[in-house]
Amino acid sequence: MLKQVDQRQLNAWVDSLIGKHAVFGIQARDERFAFGPLARAADLRLDYDVSILSPKKYFQPVADTLVRFSRAANCYEAVVEGEPFVVFGVHPYDVVAISQMDAVFSADNEDVHYLSRRGNAAIVACDIQNASQNVFASCMGTATVQEGFDVLLTKIGDGYVVDAHTPKGEALATGLAKAANADQATLARREQFWEDAGRMFIRHKLNCQPGDLPELLAHSQDHPVWAERAKLCFSCGQCTMVCPTCYCFNVEDEVSWGLDAGERVRKWDSCQLAGFAEVAGGHNFRRRTEDRYRHRFYRKGKYLWDRLKQIACVGCGRCTTACPAKIANPVEVYNALLEDR
Repeated sequence: MLKQVDQRQLNAWVDSLIGKHAVFGIQARDERFAFGPLARAADLRLDYDVSILSPKKYFQPVADTLVRFSRAANCYEAVVEGEPFVVFGVHPYDVVAISQMDAVFSADNEDVHYLSRRGNAAIVACDIQNASQNVFASCMGTATVQEGFDVLLTKIGDGYVVDAHTPKGEALATGLAKAANADQATLARREQFWEDAGRMFIRHKLNCQPGDLPELLAHSQDHPVWAERAKLCFSCGQCTMVCPTCYCFNVEDEVSWGLDAGERVRKWDSCQLAGFAEVAGGHNFRRRTEDRYRHRFYRKGKYLWDRLKQIACVGCGRCTTACPAKIANPVEVYNALLEDR
C-alpha cells in the first residue's frame, strides 16, 4: 500500500492508532528528543535530529524482569510480555540496528523475552528530515532502508508518502484506506530523496567503506591511537549505554527483606566499566582503560562482523554526543588508523 497524505490526514491516522494500541513516539524533551508514550498526534516530532536513546529500550529494557519467584507459593514463573505496541518515528539507522539485534537474540539460544516483544511490536519508520551534527549514517550505508519496518513515512513537500511494507503494516494503515494513492511524480521525488540521502547526512566522513573495517582492525591491535585516546577516557560507559547495537547485560536477583519472594532482573551493562571483565579471584581481562577502549571499536567493527557479517555501528553519532571527554567519535578513530595504513 502506497498512500500520500497531508499533515492533517497523518495526525488523524496517528490519533486513531493511539486509540487502539500502545504507541511510543518521538517527542521533544527540552532541546533534545526522546521516544516515550504518545498521548496525541500533535506531540509527534518527525522532524527530529536524533533521539537520546534508541528504540532498543522497548525490546531490551534498561531493567528487564526475567523471572518472579515466591517461596510461600513454592513456585516461580517466567515473565514474558505479550502486549502489542507501536514504535512511531524510527530513523533508518535505528531500523538497521533493530534488525541486527533481531539476529543477535535469535541466534544460538533464542531469547524469548526479546523475541516476544519484537514479535508484538510494529515499527513505523520515517526517513531522516534533519540530522544531528554528529551523525554519519550515509557513510555507513544506513541513511535509508528498504526493509526491517512495517510502515515507512517519507516527507515529500507538505505531505508524506506512507508505505505499508508488511501485513502488519497493512493492518495498521487500514485507517488510510480512503487516502489518495501515491502518484508516479511523488514516488519519483521519493526516489530522488533516497538518492540524495547518500550525500546529505554526513557530518563526519569515513575515509573507507564499512566493509573495510574488519580488515583494518585486524592489523591495528597495537596502534598508538588506543593509548592516546584512552588517557582521556573516564570509563563511564556512556558511549555504550546510548548505542543502539550494544546489548551487554548483567543479571541480578532482587529478593524481598523477608526472603520469601523476588525477581531475577536483567540490566544494561557496559564493557567500558572497569569491573565488567572481572572474574573470580579478582582477575580482569581488560583491566586497563586502553584495553576497554580498544575493545569497543573491535566489537563494532570486527567481532560482530566475524559473527554476523554486519558492522555494529550504524552512524547515529549518539556516542559522540554522550561522551564527556569527546573521544568517542568512531570516524576520527578509524580515519586515524587509515592514515597509517
